[in-house]
Amino acid sequence: MKFLPFILFTVLTNAAAQLMLKQGMTTLSAMEWAGSNPLLKAIGIVFHPWVFAGLATFVVSMASHMFVLQKVELSFAYPFLSLAYVAVAVASWYFFSENLDAPRLIGIGLIMAGTIFIAQSGASAHASDHQTQAMSEPAE
Repeated sequence: MKFLPFILFTVLTNAAAQLMLKQGMTTLSAMEWAGSNPLLKAIGIVFHPWVFAGLATFVVSMASHMFVLQKVELSFAYPFLSLAYVAVAVASWYFFSENLDAPRLIGIGLIMAGTIFIAQSGASAHASDHQTQAMSEPAE
């Protein structure tokens, strides 16, 4: 559980990146879409300030995730990324006035419950690893 702050940082940066990309793609001007050269279109999109910020934030999120993967089990860390959906759904409702209806709220509740179960299993597995290690060390 000592790496939980890093896992949550990964989740939040992932969600922030999604929100920045959404903002960027909805505010693209006709200039970025103009012309027939697909390479110029792609460059215009990538270097739009919100899109670029979103992509840069994804890089930070991925670096954080790789650090987490070095320290904890993948089967423990990866399910936490589902919390990014929760953050994105709530922030999209707040910032973009997107719909947050009953089925989505139920889904969010299930995601959060599942993440809590996974977190609890990781905490108990981590505690049992420490007990096993303590028992195997010679007494002084």
